[in-house]
Amino acid sequence: MERDPEENMEKNSEGDSQKDSGKSMEKDSDTHASLYQESLAMHRRLEGVLEVASKVRLRTIHDLSVVYTPGVVEPCRKISENPGLVYLYTLKKNTVAVVTDGSAVLGLGNIGPYAALPVMEGKAIIFKEFAGIDAFPICLDTQDTEEVIKAVKYLAPVFGGINLEDISAPRCFEIEARLREELDIPVIHDDQHGTAIVVFAGLLNALKIVKKELTELKIVISGLGAAGVAIFRFLVWAGADPAKILACDSKGLVYEGREEGMNYIKDEIAKLTNPEKLTGDLKEAFPGADLFIGVSAGGTVTEDMVRSMAKDAIVMAMANPDPEIMPDAAKRAGARIVATGRSDFPNQLNNCLSFPGVFKGALGTCARKITPEMEMAAAYALANVVTVDELSEDHIIPDPLEKHVVPAVAKAVAHASFESCAARKNLEDSV
Repeated sequence: MERDPEENMEKNSEGDSQKDSGKSMEKDSDTHASLYQESLAMHRRLEGVLEVASKVRLRTIHDLSVVYTPGVVEPCRKISENPGLVYLYTLKKNTVAVVTDGSAVLGLGNIGPYAALPVMEGKAIIFKEFAGIDAFPICLDTQDTEEVIKAVKYLAPVFGGINLEDISAPRCFEIEARLREELDIPVIHDDQHGTAIVVFAGLLNALKIVKKELTELKIVISGLGAAGVAIFRFLVWAGADPAKILACDSKGLVYEGREEGMNYIKDEIAKLTNPEKLTGDLKEAFPGADLFIGVSAGGTVTEDMVRSMAKDAIVMAMANPDPEIMPDAAKRAGARIVATGRSDFPNQLNNCLSFPGVFKGALGTCARKITPEMEMAAAYALANVVTVDELSEDHIIPDPLEKHVVPAVAKAVAHASFESCAARKNLEDSV
């Protein structure tokens, strides 16, 4: 999972997590350095990792006449008469724009549109390889909220869906909300909804193991950027009690009346959570907690903090590349189930488990939007990919390369698209 750049919490000096992880951190650094160099060499050798491929070959003048002029005039005429037919005669039905302004890229922060391009190329490859969806990176050279919205709306006719990516909070909330309202195609800010879907899927399976109910959980969320806010909203919509949730950002616990570091989104959360108006930093939230969800910064959680949690605690430490606490430390401190955002530990909560299937299901029904019901269906379908026999403390979520994930999620999302009236009617009837 990507770290929310807004949540650059200072690393806690209490340091139990560093105590056990000195050697593993050194090993991690060597591994990352090797991967960085391999990626750099590959991108230079290939001059980027994405290309546009033709579906037809132009071997003769006749081929050219069919694909381009004069033959192409006829599909143009049909679409002009019935704009809905663009889904039948063009690439729109299976094409997604991966849009960023470069303001919150991975853990790198505001590095701008040029430096963001490799990430967007990678995202486009995941769409193609995992779901067969054509995706194209769009890196906008503006961070003005209105200009971003305007640019995406101008580009929308080409695409069947918009995947917003790596846009800083709180701007990302308005950008997504406006585009969802003003466009008639699915729009998702993946840092929000993709993350929330995967986290909830993992939680569903974790709860089966620890035998606890969502409605009874005492929950701590660290990080209130795009991911943290979306996770909070998803949990509450699914049935979690907001009064039992404590949320923390880089300034400490959020409570109604706090002034420092607040915005309209955090004000919304403050009104629903922390009814006792508990103050202080992250460690004050841990005693008795059943679930910790971290989308903040590495090294901010200590063993003592985990030790103070309830029996059979669940720890989801998703900061990258370094989690809020290393899994070995969390386990040693008593956590029953530990998940991270990394591929080299069990239970990787990775966005690529959600967005390819979500878009495949939405595009397959020519959906006008992504509804909460579609997102919830995706989470349950993702959780159910892990069978009862496969479920264990170290296997609460499928592997990102598990071939059954995308079909299962897409099928559930498509069904929910029809059930929630987001799908368009069968366009074949219009031909």
